Amino acid sequence: MNNSHIDLENYQPVSVVSQMRASLLKKIRNGQDFLPDIQGREEAKQDVARALLSGYNIYLVSEEGTGKTRLSKSLTSLLPTIPKVKGCPYNDDPKWPKHLLCSRCRKSKNPAAEFGVELIPSSRRFSRIQGNDYTDEGKLLGIKDIHAIAMGKSPTDMESFAATGVFRANRGILFIDELPAVRTKVQVLLHPVSEEKKAILEEYNWEHPLDIILVATGNPQGFSHVNEVPRPLLDRLELIYMPLPSKEVELEITLRERFKADNTYYKEEKEKKEFFPEVDLEDIERVVALPGWIMLLLNEAIACSRECGVLDRRPSIRGSYRAFDHTCAGAELENRKIAYLKDAYNGLKLALRGRTELKPDLIDFDHPADSFKRAAEFSEDLLAVALGNCANLFLHGCNAAKLARDLKALTFEGIRNTTHQLENYRELKQAVSRLKSIAKEKIDPSLLNQTEKKLFQNTANMDEDMLLQYNFSALETIFNAALHNNLINKNEIAKSIFVPQLASWTGSKL
Repeated sequence: MNNSHIDLENYQPVSVVSQMRASLLKKIRNGQDFLPDIQGREEAKQDVARALLSGYNIYLVSEEGTGKTRLSKSLTSLLPTIPKVKGCPYNDDPKWPKHLLCSRCRKSKNPAAEFGVELIPSSRRFSRIQGNDYTDEGKLLGIKDIHAIAMGKSPTDMESFAATGVFRANRGILFIDELPAVRTKVQVLLHPVSEEKKAILEEYNWEHPLDIILVATGNPQGFSHVNEVPRPLLDRLELIYMPLPSKEVELEITLRERFKADNTYYKEEKEKKEFFPEVDLEDIERVVALPGWIMLLLNEAIACSRECGVLDRRPSIRGSYRAFDHTCAGAELENRKIAYLKDAYNGLKLALRGRTELKPDLIDFDHPADSFKRAAEFSEDLLAVALGNCANLFLHGCNAAKLARDLKALTFEGIRNTTHQLENYRELKQAVSRLKSIAKEKIDPSLLNQTEKKLFQNTANMDEDMLLQYNFSALETIFNAALHNNLINKNEIAKSIFVPQLASWTGSKL
């Protein structure tokens, strides 16, 4: 498209992570399927959304032919068309400051005016690197431009460097297919790409910032693993298992994908009408609050994981803060502002999946789905143990008999409006109030986001829906604590309350 057709006056650059988050939140708030091209596999889709809502990179794992590549490509549908400096192999934004530009664009006083501006449709914001024995530093980062050197450029001049995969993905999705097929020493080059969002070229003593989302794929451990994925790299990615679809969904996919004669290949690609999106930072700001008791439970669960006897590998501190982030994302997926115990379980499960490793006798290499299921059970176990460990703290000062009576009566009545119903149960209302006070005593308020600070300061001015959610989160925590202290049994807990279950195989090892 000609520069004259592009109005850059009101355009402001927005990172690909923020564009992805804005698009996801818009679809969630409108009740739309954010990945309609992927049938079934809802749990995997939800985990993908959790990771992207928190701005993290993804490692999709499954056996061959389950749709990993299709899912990865479909993520571009969540991105808009954007402008770039014409001819720039780094996809420089025409309004970026100089320190973000490539060496060619940086030399120009006005790259957009000198070189022109063109558009990158959403479908082209995807750069694929196929993992195999021949995937080396050159394919990943770039090679020397022999022509430039022949024209007099020094081999150590950045203008003698021809950018490849990672740089072509700039401002889009970097897709590495079959990551384990890439030699381990080459995979190490992805550490700064995934964590610091920059490429490092030691030969040129040069670093270049990147605006990307990294999506890698691979097979489960024991299935065609050519090279080991380094643990530090795994720690930087969110490991998501993508199973085969159900029989019914597979039939639907088969009917959709069977041969049809068409002329799509020769049709001109139509650009999305929605481009140059104005992303309001207020729209993508994380306003979800983690109640203090959810924070304490997640912190306790992580601590338990470092002492249990079923792990060969224990989580890093990265697993801790990502568990918090994914818990927030779980609430966002359901359009809530307050996190529940189910969000904590799903957040913990995603955060620990690639950062812990069960002992070999607990891994079924022939049936990877069973191994991933066992890892999920382990996360649920951790949350159950954390609830048990915190039960006395959460119920401190309660009259056990009166609280048990209130909980049983509320279950019989049915949970409908927590804020209103608490008025009818004096001991339970006091227990909720004490739980909120305990959270305030244990957590430094300066470390909280704005929504959480409001919860800690005063709930009187909170909107009704948010207060309902806040009280429900407290209520389900008290129900679980009472269960662990044998004040009630499982049959006396309302069905709407999430109760983490202990798996039999963990035994006394947690």
